[in-house]
Formats: sequence, structure tokens, C-alpha cells
Amino acid sequence: MFGFFRRMRHERISKEPFPASWTEILERQVPYVKALDEPDRAWLEDLMQIFVHEKTFEGAGGLEVTEAMKVSVAAQACILLLGDEETAVYPELSRIILYPAPYRAVRKAQHGAVVEERDEVRLGESWDRGQMVLAWSAVQQGARNMNDGHNVVMHEFAHQLDQAHHDADGAPELPDGMTYGAWSKALGREFENLQAKTEAGRVSLLDPYGATNPAEFFAVATEFFFEKPRQLKEKKPELYAQLAAYYRQDPVARLGAASSKTE
Repeated sequence: MFGFFRRMRHERISKEPFPASWTEILERQVPYVKALDEPDRAWLEDLMQIFVHEKTFEGAGGLEVTEAMKVSVAAQACILLLGDEETAVYPELSRIILYPAPYRAVRKAQHGAVVEERDEVRLGESWDRGQMVLAWSAVQQGARNMNDGHNVVMHEFAHQLDQAHHDADGAPELPDGMTYGAWSKALGREFENLQAKTEAGRVSLLDPYGATNPAEFFAVATEFFFEKPRQLKEKKPELYAQLAAYYRQDPVARLGAASSKTE
């Protein structure tokens, strides 16, 4: 019943005209949207309207949240959902807190009976209690450069997808037709490979931060999948295939089609 009312609400919101000011912001701040075909662009706009309508944005550290900030976050987050026609648009997330720049947070780690607290500088974090924190400067950088393999919004929203399936463990709820056996085989092998290279101080295709744990590996791989898909498909085809099946998107084909239109 709750799902029925949510779908009705989403249909009502998506029927509202997409604001012209948002179109200008997208073109200026999120160049990735230029690679989308018309159906994907229209679907993205629907998802963004639902996202902004349902999520509360708050500024921290003296930051005043603007319309452009909301649009930029919503666009990058909703790109991950383009292949899901039944998406509930991050239903567990209710509040997004934006800091102007990287911020400090205390990280607690349990070592036996000892709890260690360490001060860290962060670009973002996704909580399993309906809240996300992002550094606006990092959000801007990720949106402007959509081919460097780093995007804090996509990273943190990959965590949201992961967290929606119980604990964040790098194994989100898979679509019909996918199996956890194939998922674990492909991602597990690449996670172990990244760990080995990181420990040895060797250069790796993916960000070494992905070697932290399986959840971070999934988030790092997601960033790379959308931003540097050609390299990922060429160097790690099984990983690319699993991510393409999960997200139900093929960024290599998308970017190739976009390139042919501009030639």
C-alpha cells in the first residue's frame, strides 16, 4: 500500500514542468547530461524532480544551500538510477547536509576492547539513518570533470544503494537475472587484486581507497564505471559486465553514441 501511494506521488511530481532554471544549471554544472539520449534525459529530469521534492537539504559550516546545489546533487545521484524503471529514488534517504569544503569528523574503530577515535578530513559520508553529508567543493569538482574516475556524489549514493540491502557490504540487492555467485566472483577477485596492489605500493586502475573494504570497493568501482567506462571495460571486462547488469546501463555505448553525434 505504501508503495502504491509513493508511485502515485512520484507520477504527480514528474508531471510538473521541468524548471527552465534547472536546465540552465544542468548544462552549466553537469556536462555528463549532454551524453544522454532524449529518453534518458527525460527520465533523469523526472527523477531529479522527485529527488528534490522528497529530500531536505541543509547547509553546515556557514553554507547557504542554493537551487544550483540541489540540482547538481540530484542530477549526479539520479544518473545511477537511469536503468531502473521501478526505482523508489533512494527512499531511505531524507536529509542531505552540505559543507562548503572538506570537513572534519571523528572516526571510531573497535580494536578488541579498545575504541580508537581518529580525526579525519572527509569529502562525504552516507549514513544508514536517512542522512548523507557532502562537501560542496567536492560535489562541484566531481560534476565538472566527469571523466577523471572520481565523483563523491556517485560514490556516496552507491553506498546508499548498498545500505538499502541490509548492511553496506558491497553486495546491494541485485536485479532479476543476476546472481550473487557471479557478482561475488567478479567483484571479489578485483577487490583482492586491488588490495594486493595497494599493499605492494603498485599503481592500480581503481582508486586504492577501494581496497579498504568491499563496500568502498563497490563505491569506487561505481565512480569509475560511469566516468571512465572504456578503460574499465577494456582492462576489467567481467567487473564492467557485472556493474552494467546491476545498473542496467552501458556507459561505453552511451558515450560512443554521444561522440558520434558531435563528429
